[in-house]
Amino acid sequence: MKEIIGSPGTVTGLALRIGQCSFAAASVAVMVSAKGFSNYTAFCYLIASMGLQVLWSFGLACLDGYALRRKRNLHNPVLVSLFVVGDWVTALLSLAAACSSAGVAVLYAKDLKLCTNLPCSRYEISILMAFLTWLLIGVSSHVMFWILASV
Repeated sequence: MKEIIGSPGTVTGLALRIGQCSFAAASVAVMVSAKGFSNYTAFCYLIASMGLQVLWSFGLACLDGYALRRKRNLHNPVLVSLFVVGDWVTALLSLAAACSSAGVAVLYAKDLKLCTNLPCSRYEISILMAFLTWLLIGVSSHVMFWILASV
């Protein structure tokens, strides 16, 4: 079978998972460092979603590292279907969290002009990291879907 960029058990797959985990962790770290984020439900949802993404991506990165070290093939239909479902679920949760947080940030920055009292720049950086995480998850879920179709 032809090697697909980003497939599980490859160096590019490991890099994709590390990127997802890193951006999600950065999103959480920046949001937690912002004062008063816990007063807003959308930002709490973003933290929960990105926390789940960190766990999911870290687990799959460990699995990719193990497969690379042992030279194992992870293209088992059961494993790939699990990856597809997990990636699609986390992708939908991450997109919903990033979009809802972006809506709240735009409301506070542009409409209500509350950024003099709130650390809006930190909120925006965290949301940007969440969207970058979602972009990498989208790539990963697309790759997994095509691998599942070919297995």
